[in-house]
Amino acid sequence: MAHKTSAGAKARQGGNVKGKRRGIKLSDGSFAKPGQIIVRQVGKRYHPGKNVGMGRDFTLYSKIAGIVKFKNKTKNKKMIEVVEPAAS
Repeated sequence: MAHKTSAGAKARQGGNVKGKRRGIKLSDGSFAKPGQIIVRQVGKRYHPGKNVGMGRDFTLYSKIAGIVKFKNKTKNKKMIEVVEPAAS
């Protein structure tokens, strides 16, 4: 049994921290407008492909209006592209 309370134990616990709302915002096959965010991520989990730009915080966004396509480049590398919709 402890005879002393550990100093500052309550101060080190911290509070509740809000989530950062990261993740995939547009799924494969969905339509993206120019500038629309596709993925918010930490690091390069998904890599930008054709018509996709990457922000300073590794956010992937669409450069053109089109259909989002997810591709597996290698075993660990996933790439995201935006292709123009087929004219009908």
